[in-house]
Amino acid sequence: MALPPLVEPAAELTKEEVARYSRHLIIPDVGVDGQKRLKNAKVLVVGAGGLGSPALLYLAAAGVGTLGVVDFDVVDESNLQRQVIHGQSDVGRPKAESARDSVAEINPFVKVVLHQTHLNSENALDIFRDYDLILDGTDNFATRYLVNDAAVLLGKPYVWGSIFRFEGQVSVFWEDAPDGQGLNYRDLYPEPPPPGMVPSCAEGGVLGVLCASIGSIMVTEAIKLLTGIGDPLLGRLMVYDALEMSYRTIKIRKDPESPKITELIDYEAFCGVVSTDAQQAAAGNTITPLELKHKQESGEDFLLVDVREPHEFEIVRIPGSVLIPKDKILSGEAFSELPQDKPLVLHCKSGARSAEALAALHKAGFKDAVHVGGGVLAWAREVDPSLPTY
Repeated sequence: MALPPLVEPAAELTKEEVARYSRHLIIPDVGVDGQKRLKNAKVLVVGAGGLGSPALLYLAAAGVGTLGVVDFDVVDESNLQRQVIHGQSDVGRPKAESARDSVAEINPFVKVVLHQTHLNSENALDIFRDYDLILDGTDNFATRYLVNDAAVLLGKPYVWGSIFRFEGQVSVFWEDAPDGQGLNYRDLYPEPPPPGMVPSCAEGGVLGVLCASIGSIMVTEAIKLLTGIGDPLLGRLMVYDALEMSYRTIKIRKDPESPKITELIDYEAFCGVVSTDAQQAAAGNTITPLELKHKQESGEDFLLVDVREPHEFEIVRIPGSVLIPKDKILSGEAFSELPQDKPLVLHCKSGARSAEALAALHKAGFKDAVHVGGGVLAWAREVDPSLPTY
């Protein structure tokens, strides 16, 4: 069922805008009125990464009058496999500025507002307040819950998308929806998964073109909400499997046990980005890549354990390391493979997984185990820049 349009139409379309948007104007469901609404709309995109890239490009092409971009990161070469709003010449530039320049090339009639800051509980409400609609393309649970709660407190609708490897999900959340069927992200996921349970795209990977598939659906939902056409995904979760080339829709219902959202909280603590056990294990038991190098060069007798996955080990490895994936350590399966007569040094890609594995080893009696802060990425940055990163 279509919902009332989110925004009022702008006063007029110029001659140039009529020419640019002519293929929209001749669609009866959009027409001049719908295009005027897009012109008058203000949409905030959280993240100019995998999902934000196609979303920003197609929102701009569609003629959304004002686009806000929240991103404080810089473009890395590993982004270019999927973040199509950025190019080779943008490597090292702030993503928000790169996105702004690409939007200007797509449509000079669009105003772009940059929010080059880390979105948090102190600034989210102020940033969200001036926009009609939010698109959330972030890849971590802490920010997803923050976006949800801020949108609920302000009565804003938002389109949510998620990607991992070959699968994607999209839904629309709007607690104050005028049809009385309002839902929010906590009705789908009442609580975040345990730390380390769900790998991020940086750990598990993502098929680059999946971003386009999910990002375009998110923009389609945004256009429907802004103009009041079609049946939005409010109350439905769309799941896409690229390997099977299948779409399925799951009904979402209001969770009667969901607590009322009254304020923004500490979302890093709520989601437990790194478990308490891992934090305690890492405290005082973390070494730097340079300290690891010194251990190797001085001939210390220890076992260097890489707790990543086999496909990551094939990409890049620290010399002298042996592969024992984290899950084998957490399950206890690997304990028999580990020596009792020499210290253990763990590492992963960036330090989070090795801290979790370190906590499990300490509990199992391997009290001398330490881990490398920053993991193989820090080793490549500080010790051997010739190594590839991912």
